[in-house]
Amino acid sequence: MPAPQAPPPAPPHPRRWIALVAVALSVLVIGFDTTVLNVALPDLARQLEVGTGQQQWIVDAYTVVFAAALLPAGLLGDRFGRRRTLVLGLVLFGAASLLGTLAPGPGSLIAARTAMGLAAAFVMPMSMAVVPAVFPPAEQRRATALLTTMTAVGVPLGPIVGGLLLRHYWWGSVFLVNVPLVLLGTVACLLLLPESADPAAPRLDPLAALLATGGLSALTWGVIEGGDLGWGDARVLGTLAGSLLALAWLVRRSRHREHPMLDLRLLAEPVFRWCSVAVTLVSVVLLGGFFVLPAYFQSVLGTDALGSGLRLMPMMGGLLLASRAGDRLVRRFAPRGVIGAGLVLTGLALLLGSRTSAGDGYAWTALWLPLFGAGLGLVLITATASALLLLPPAKAGVGSGLVQTLRQVGGAVGVAVFGALLAAGYRDRLDTGGTPEPAAQLARGSVTAADAVAERLGDPALAASAHGAYLHGMTQVMLVAGILALLSAVLVAARMPGTDPAAAPGPGAGTDPGAVAAPPRAPRRAARGGPAAGPAPPPAAAPPGARARRGGGGGPAAPRPGGPVRPVAAAAGDPGESSA
Repeated sequence: MPAPQAPPPAPPHPRRWIALVAVALSVLVIGFDTTVLNVALPDLARQLEVGTGQQQWIVDAYTVVFAAALLPAGLLGDRFGRRRTLVLGLVLFGAASLLGTLAPGPGSLIAARTAMGLAAAFVMPMSMAVVPAVFPPAEQRRATALLTTMTAVGVPLGPIVGGLLLRHYWWGSVFLVNVPLVLLGTVACLLLLPESADPAAPRLDPLAALLATGGLSALTWGVIEGGDLGWGDARVLGTLAGSLLALAWLVRRSRHREHPMLDLRLLAEPVFRWCSVAVTLVSVVLLGGFFVLPAYFQSVLGTDALGSGLRLMPMMGGLLLASRAGDRLVRRFAPRGVIGAGLVLTGLALLLGSRTSAGDGYAWTALWLPLFGAGLGLVLITATASALLLLPPAKAGVGSGLVQTLRQVGGAVGVAVFGALLAAGYRDRLDTGGTPEPAAQLARGSVTAADAVAERLGDPALAASAHGAYLHGMTQVMLVAGILALLSAVLVAARMPGTDPAAAPGPGAGTDPGAVAAPPRAPRRAARGGPAAGPAPPPAAAPPGARARRGGGGGPAAPRPGGPVRPVAAAAGDPGESSA
């Protein structure tokens, strides 16, 4: 009896590229807001008397909640509708931006940033999840690369727009500018984007969501406060230990549930796993290194907020160049080569930045910023697009949420660790001799506070000492970040498979829509040059819902010796995947 034929795939959505513009607007808002606040931090420090620790929490409150909520947000979007979840996130983001605009002090501002992080968690995974739901496999890399580029372009674009606003308006304008962007993105999504969902997606696991939120929050607090209270402080050690226990419990719970919120089975596919690792590592470097630049431009070089943003333009140039060349490079060298080269460029740029001295001015920074942007673009765009190409449509939201969670965790840890390193290096070199103790204590908080104290006391020696101390801390941060990037390049080159997910077939039959199967291995004897095991019999058709096993008979045929390893995607025409 002949095997039943799989139903033909649905035709591509006719408005898919126009719809992608609507999604790109949503992504731009998130990428823009990731860094627009950085140029406002010096103004915030002066007007709201915000210290270094509070500045880090204004950044990290957004990042930590964003990371903690991505997994449940991705699951909810898969289950109840990706367009619906995306629009909900945009509306919430606009409302939280209005609250940030009106914040009277650092506490309320941190609360507004927390709400913005929650809203961003609904936007980001859904923006990526609509790609496999709307685009055929042959177009998914280009569509994903466009969305990733929009996110990455928002990183250097944020300080430029923020600086322009701060030249004419108060610091709250950096939040108010989000409102028209959110309205535009919301209307465009409602009019252009088709709805898609997977009614069979698992239900939300409240305990897992609580463990993720508590574990990530405790981890970041411990790292931030460890720089101020000391790493031997009982509160710091207790918090870090509690965070590790919570995250370990989350992993254990996820491994023993049939339909987990944190689907670690996705990491069984080697290319997906190492793309996720690369995104995490480069996010540590990105947000860690980027955290130090605005204060350097404004306090040490004496520019205003707009001048600080404009001085990041070479970074955007390198980023756009990488976005244009990345696809061609991947076709020639595979993702491993492109990601490794991007990490090397990023590391070399940061090592050049670590050689900055007091008399260099901006010229030296302008030399290495294009390399920094190009390296980041090659890693972020290539790794994100390659990872998402491996996701079956039914797992689009959860899988995208997993990649974005790892990225945001890397960013939060980067800001926390490098912020602590910067603060320690700054305090170690700052000379407050002759300064009254209350003023000296304030000056130790940040270089911006030291400038304000020096101006009030008429003490140019204190300002000069603060600038030198900040430069010392900044170069330490860049040295460590550069070394980390180079070590990451070695790790990716040694461990990541040299295959291209774009060479994989489209969603095929015989696999579980909820799993990404690991590719079968070639026979050991043949790999060692011994006699081949003979031709493999054709695989039997797997029943619906059966789980593909590594090298099992229900999986795809083994690859040719020396040929590309082709990962498995979900079955086309999965009955659990519906789209409007």
